[in-house]
Amino acid sequence: MDKLVGLYRGLIDQTETIYLRYLHNKVDWNNRLTAIMGARGAGKTTLLLQHIKLNLDLNDTLYVNADDFYFAENKLFDLASTFYKNGGKHLYIDEIHKYSQWSKEVKMMYDYFPDLTIVFTGSSILDIYKGSDDLSRRALTYKMPGMSFREYLEMSKGIRLPSYSLEEILQNKVEIPGIDHPLPLFREYLQIGYYPFYKEPGYQERLRNIINLTLETDIPIYANMNVATAKKIKQLLYIVSQSSPFKPNLTKIAQLIDVHRNQVADYLFYLEKAGIIALLRSNTKGVRLLGKVEKVYLDNPNIIASIAEGIPNTGTIRETFFLNQMGVNHDVFLSEVADFTIENYTFEIGGKNKTKKQIAGLDNAFIVKDDIEHGYMNTVPLWAFGFNY
Repeated sequence: MDKLVGLYRGLIDQTETIYLRYLHNKVDWNNRLTAIMGARGAGKTTLLLQHIKLNLDLNDTLYVNADDFYFAENKLFDLASTFYKNGGKHLYIDEIHKYSQWSKEVKMMYDYFPDLTIVFTGSSILDIYKGSDDLSRRALTYKMPGMSFREYLEMSKGIRLPSYSLEEILQNKVEIPGIDHPLPLFREYLQIGYYPFYKEPGYQERLRNIINLTLETDIPIYANMNVATAKKIKQLLYIVSQSSPFKPNLTKIAQLIDVHRNQVADYLFYLEKAGIIALLRSNTKGVRLLGKVEKVYLDNPNIIASIAEGIPNTGTIRETFFLNQMGVNHDVFLSEVADFTIENYTFEIGGKNKTKKQIAGLDNAFIVKDDIEHGYMNTVPLWAFGFNY
């Protein structure tokens, strides 16, 4: 345990606290059991270490990575028990999905150590509601996405910027003090701005490694897959990367990767949960079933830049950005007459020459234009939707 404490203190010393992601101030850190879920690379580890460094006494706090070799021979529960008996108050467990039987032991910690605050992170594919060790009634759960365009500007340019509600965005109230021309920065964001490690060299290669680890490790562990099945998911992602957005024909895809059509539906679900793809559904009385999937996208524009071959379609990048950013705070559905609907609003996405023909006669309908700096009336610049969180 002393070695774990030494590693934890070393990580705290190396952690910068200059910039905190938006989620930090939304988490109820005083809740007894908190889960922070998100795709690989989203910044969950940094979030934990920053909170500890800024707010907690290091002497009664412990951070551990559940993938540490220590847990090859030691139980997480036993560690928590020793820590608690020695005055420990705050236990932070990173990458809990790497530890087998995690939910059972976390449940025991919650039941047996009433004064211990437990915060854990895990892959977004992890299901805390699954099985007999259901933690849903005990844990507050937060989902951590990648960075918004607003956050990228804050982190890269050191400019404090507010987030805006959907209504404020539609009223063209978004402003960027100190930046007269947002479009070059927006293009930059679409290539390298979604993940917090954007400043590190080899961004695209690192992102491809994250995708591979998700496909080869996270999904197979969650779904209890063998190597051959994991390879099928890779084949499916390749199809998505070359074709998105597209309306999925499960039978045809099943033939291409040589599996049953029902397995394709499962694979799409796993990829969506893992933050690799996004599924756009029709709004059928609010019921979002896999059978209602209308289009399949890659999750965000950075993934398009990383794994799509050739020159990506500009329209695809625009739609992907809108769906990705607005999906954090809203349910986004397919529009029957345009591209998307959110609540009672309709959106058609396009370039600066996009006309209003598609939405003529519709109430609460908006043209979302790329390649423009300012909006007017019911025309809104695409980049402004990156300020929703």
